Amino acid sequence: MKVGLCFNLKKPSEDPLADDLYAEWDDEETIEAVRSALAGKHRVILVEGGEEAFEKFRKFRPDIVFNIAEGLHGVSRELQIPAMLEMLRIPYTGSDPLTLALCLDKSLAKEVMSYHGIPTPPFVVVHNIKDMKNLPPFPLMVKPLWEGSSKGIGNKALVRTSKQLKEQVSTILTKYGQPALMEKYLPGREFTVALLGNGTDLEILPIVEIHFEQLPPEINPIYSYEAKWIWDTVEKPLEIFTCPAKISSRLAKKIRNVCRKAFLALRCRDWCRIDIRLDDSGEPNILELNPLPGILPNPDANSCFPKAARTAGLSYNGLINRVLQTACQRVGLKL
Repeated sequence: MKVGLCFNLKKPSEDPLADDLYAEWDDEETIEAVRSALAGKHRVILVEGGEEAFEKFRKFRPDIVFNIAEGLHGVSRELQIPAMLEMLRIPYTGSDPLTLALCLDKSLAKEVMSYHGIPTPPFVVVHNIKDMKNLPPFPLMVKPLWEGSSKGIGNKALVRTSKQLKEQVSTILTKYGQPALMEKYLPGREFTVALLGNGTDLEILPIVEIHFEQLPPEINPIYSYEAKWIWDTVEKPLEIFTCPAKISSRLAKKIRNVCRKAFLALRCRDWCRIDIRLDDSGEPNILELNPLPGILPNPDANSCFPKAARTAGLSYNGLINRVLQTACQRVGLKL
């Protein structure tokens, strides 16, 4: 089978803390790992997800595209490649343009979940620093509305005072040029959950718990940009994850149920990683859905979807080909 691999290659940065523009994009190691996994059984065509992608897809016409392209510009950047492929009638892995757009816009995703009775922290969207009213009580989490990979969610994202709130909102409005999402901070344990499949074949992989005790003592207990990309490195990985999470069967069932409901409510396809945090009562709440999950191949990189897959007995190559197989089954392609 002729498989296209569509990606965005991460650009180098001297200071990733100050310059997070390409944080969502994949590095050469990840792209090569995915290519190698697919090339074991298929002819792979590499297509970078830029302006030239449409012509390359039209010229080579792959049987299916393995899509990990995140895009760069605009609120709907994650849907641009799938929309191209739908125009060309070329099937692809993962969620469709509508779902990708909804999940990237955190407020719209939360509205859909609220409609379906899926618990998610109360929130307010602020478009202007002068228009902050009807806010949830402190402490609050303040995030860019349209970002992934923890962009804009640094240690200062957890605010406890009006001064901190104004500073964080101002940073998001100016640096990221987008509204700020303010949501109630949940004090409980945090988890991330990898889902693989569709319909009755939807599988929930072992739950990953994120521990904040390993972070510096003066740091806020959140999985911030610094915790994800600066302090936790391949050279010095933090012992910050447990998989499978050491939780009761009752809590595990609750987490799986709420993730399954969110996956279906947002009409996700093939795979997705969902972030969960427990509220004051110990009930799981959805923080956000990631229908284009990170898949760093190196176990020391602490990438959660591959970590959950390995715990389930699925190798990295096995995971990549399982996603492809799932998409092929969905569209009626024979491998």
